[in-house]
Amino acid sequence: MNWEQLLSLKRFGDTQKRERIAQDETRLGFDVDYDRIIFSSAFRSLQDKTQVIPLSETDFVHTRLTHSLEVSVVGRTLGRRVGKALLERHPNLQKLGYTFNDFGAIVGAASLMHDIGNPPFGHSGEKAIGEYFKSGNGSKYKEQLSAKEYQDLIDFEGNANGFKILTETRKGVSGGLR
Repeated sequence: MNWEQLLSLKRFGDTQKRERIAQDETRLGFDVDYDRIIFSSAFRSLQDKTQVIPLSETDFVHTRLTHSLEVSVVGRTLGRRVGKALLERHPNLQKLGYTFNDFGAIVGAASLMHDIGNPPFGHSGEKAIGEYFKSGNGSKYKEQLSAKEYQDLIDFEGNANGFKILTETRKGVSGGLR
């Protein structure tokens, strides 16, 4: 595995490589990734999606936003632990300036955005979207779409949709979240 390539700080639009050792320790590129997700409208839209419907005495509704923040905290800790082990196996990464916290920030950011493209009701929602276009009223759109576009709707996949949301260029947002 080429860890140096996997841990790249170069982002969409960068014209040159960014070296980890040259990073400002108070504001690392991996932290910027996390912050971009937190401040994105795609992430904030998770506040309106229920993750778990409460069936207890409490009226606490567990949203996808809350869930993603909780997953991120766990992911950050796991990433740090794995990072510590990887740095022991690959001491050259330490010479390049990488720390176990970098791995935590990367996994934390990935955990934070893991539900961004998922529809309401998770995998059941994915299946419902597929069925709607395959055998329901959505079949009327088949002629308006390319075969590939239509198949994407039949095989709707939340993770792929999340990747699209995070990376696509929109008005005023070149390269998505970079």
